[in-house]
Amino acid sequence: MPYSVTIDLHGQTVESAGQLLTQRLKQLSDEVREVTVLHGFHGGTALRDMVRRYKNPRIERKILGLNQGETIFVIIPKSKKKGEM
Repeated sequence: MPYSVTIDLHGQTVESAGQLLTQRLKQLSDEVREVTVLHGFHGGTALRDMVRRYKNPRIERKILGLNQGETIFVIIPKSKKKGEM
């Protein structure tokens, strides 16, 4: 059954946040379809900007919600490749 997970980047540096995203996306089970990334924005936009520029083959698209402190990644299952139905 598909589900979502949350990754909280508060308190991370841009470099460590990028490494954490890469590590966590590698570890995702095939059932995960959405990842909500909490990066905040009141303390500055460096993490938000990095997350919104972040590239990974598992990310199908990004949803920029009304909450400027989070970004949602729509995840491609490991068993499918980008562009496959």
